[in-house]
Amino acid sequence: MTAPDVVFGFGAHTGVDEVTDLLRMVRRADADGLDLVSLSDHPYFGSRLDAYATIGFLLGNTERIAGFANVTNLPLRPPAMLARAVTTLSALSGGRVVLGVGAGGLPDRIADMGGPRFTPGEAVEAFEEAILLVKSLAGGGEPVTHEGRHYRVRGIEPAPVAAPPVWTGSVGRKSLAATGRVADGWLPGHAADWLSERYRTSRPVIDEAAAAAGRDPSEVRTILNFPGRITDAPLAKTRDDEGRWIGGSVDQWVEELTSGVLEHGMSGFILFPPGHAAHDDISLGRWAREIVPAVRETIAKEA
Repeated sequence: MTAPDVVFGFGAHTGVDEVTDLLRMVRRADADGLDLVSLSDHPYFGSRLDAYATIGFLLGNTERIAGFANVTNLPLRPPAMLARAVTTLSALSGGRVVLGVGAGGLPDRIADMGGPRFTPGEAVEAFEEAILLVKSLAGGGEPVTHEGRHYRVRGIEPAPVAAPPVWTGSVGRKSLAATGRVADGWLPGHAADWLSERYRTSRPVIDEAAAAAGRDPSEVRTILNFPGRITDAPLAKTRDDEGRWIGGSVDQWVEELTSGVLEHGMSGFILFPPGHAAHDDISLGRWAREIVPAVRETIAKEA
């Protein structure tokens, strides 16, 4: 694995009252060379900005950073229209978008907003079907007709723009298998990383499903939502009693992330700093200017 294969991003707040801070931080991250800004997608919360409108605005105000809904609330965004949205964003930004997909959390709120109330099994079926439909409606070619169980289109022309990478937030065994069959990346739930039981039991399900579908399991990248504090002095313990990463000094972060890439095959890290906007601003600066360049340099030397 080479340094460009590993992506580094940060998770941003999307409150309507945080617009000024959001734009400032994303512009700074763009200038500092981060790869991704990650936004949540919970349209039923009126106090939050819409993820896709916000991504479009941020891409129009930056030069190289990509936008990413972590993860798209699929039941409230029909896949044919989602395909149009992400291919349009890709065309306008020069490919600076990643499609994150989830089966949909908070089913009651989804139904309250007019979305379908899927059973858990139906949600996974719709999830896999939607990914395939989005991909079929990108990259040009003949008109698409799809008569699926949950989604139908008839004679729809694909966009001439390639589909963006599709990363999922799969948790259950069936959705993990779907990720292995049709997705390009996986974000373990609950900020799990390579030392967690969740990762150790989940990743093999993805790999087995990918291999059964004739894919190389390495095609499905693992990208981590990685919360933690960046401290001035080293911490005596960088993980809690349950083995969860809590942070540490710059050198401790660099050692941990480099190990994650070189020894465990991780493909990316999205920082979720704790605290309020001012604290996030400080953490983001240290992440982008001190930790990420050092990890990239170390990986490039040792890969």
